[in-house]
Amino acid sequence: QVQLVESGGALVQPGGSLTLSCAASGFTFSSRSMSWVRQAPGKGPEWISGIHKQDGSTTYADSVKGRFTISRDNAKNTLYLQMNSLKPEDTALYYCVRNLVTGDYWGKGTLVTVSS
Repeated sequence: QVQLVESGGALVQPGGSLTLSCAASGFTFSSRSMSWVRQAPGKGPEWISGIHKQDGSTTYADSVKGRFTISRDNAKNTLYLQMNSLKPEDTALYYCVRNLVTGDYWGKGTLVTVSS
């Protein structure tokens, strides 16, 4: 049974940093590409980053490029999102998602609030 469990969300000041984690289970993590998607209050989901299977190729939305870094540890079945230079507009529920284009499984999300 596929499970994706995000953690690491918190209240952080503008300009601060935070690292999110996603523990995956129930499937062969190393054979799947993964993504991070976020949803701000009252808004639709926004795809922000993806990482290809085990080759490590990454891509980012313009809104986070240069500030966020996606990575994975296949031995630990864990996906990460390092977030730097956080802005109030980064406030959202962050989801770990399986696949790049069409996510078939989503975690329950972890909340990131950027405010002074």
